[in-house]
Amino acid sequence: MAGSICQTRLLSLFDYKTEKYIVAKNKKVGILYRLIQLSIIGYIIGWVFLSKKGYQETDEAIQTSVITKLKGVSVTNTSESGVLVWGPEDYVIPPQGEAVLFVITNFLETPNQNGRCIRKDENSTSTCEIYGWCPTERKYKPQGPLLANAENFTIYIKNFIRFSKFAFSKSNVLKTNDDSYLKKCRYDEELHPYCPIFRLGEITRRAGHNFQDMAAFGGSIGIMIEWDCDLDKGDSRCHPRYHFTRLDISSDKTVAMGFNFRHTRYYKNEAGESYRSLFKVYGVRFNIMVNGKVGEMLFFKCWNVSKICVCLILANLYLTSKSTKKIDQLILCLLFFSKYKQ
Repeated sequence: MAGSICQTRLLSLFDYKTEKYIVAKNKKVGILYRLIQLSIIGYIIGWVFLSKKGYQETDEAIQTSVITKLKGVSVTNTSESGVLVWGPEDYVIPPQGEAVLFVITNFLETPNQNGRCIRKDENSTSTCEIYGWCPTERKYKPQGPLLANAENFTIYIKNFIRFSKFAFSKSNVLKTNDDSYLKKCRYDEELHPYCPIFRLGEITRRAGHNFQDMAAFGGSIGIMIEWDCDLDKGDSRCHPRYHFTRLDISSDKTVAMGFNFRHTRYYKNEAGESYRSLFKVYGVRFNIMVNGKVGEMLFFKCWNVSKICVCLILANLYLTSKSTKKIDQLILCLLFFSKYKQ
């Protein structure tokens, strides 16, 4: 019995099998079936491979550095401070040029605070002020920005990026031997995409707001630098794109809008006594954020796409065949290779 079973299985190796198909003459079912097939093929070819570039290896782990520098001078004249000349070292906090910086556009000063005991007259009792600074802070709202021309200040945003997977590095500054280029250019998406120098007023305008309105009570602006690079087209086609938005605003105006904080400046008089000036400063806080990705066709990706192309070359033979099973096999082939993008 066991020998008969083994003999039957051995002889079955030399059998030839063929399949029999039944064609249903129904145009509605046939059209629906073809539309489903074409939709699947169109999705895989058009979306997965052409739009999403399934043949590329990508890297989104961007390494980045941002350096900023501001230029511009303003003059203020108040009863407390008199005439003051403001340079970048005065109105930029912190002054060393970071990706997050604050530009003073308005201030309230309470000058000559000290801790001395003050007598109104010779017969009055002195009051010790060791636990606080007098006079106390002035409490009123500013009527308008004191550094009104701050919208004409310029900010230079220098950005370096690197994608380690492809050892690809680039900067948003034009490679040129012309030392005067950065002194006279201003950013323009078409004419000067590699001149990252912006007027503060232009930045707030691109964010959809008026600089003078923000300068009185302050605000926060986000500057997004986006790098989306296709190395198959060459690094010369890899350009930075800038987007601007206001961060301290919601759909409804609230008391949370604006930006301010306090800081002090300390002095000593001729007698060696310490006193200070208290400043409540308003201004615009800039947050510079960088993101991006890079893609490039690698050999093993290309090899997989070549196999896909073989399937597509055979598509004509499959589609002209009456065998619907062959068409199903073609779709399965494309679905299988589409997984390389996932």
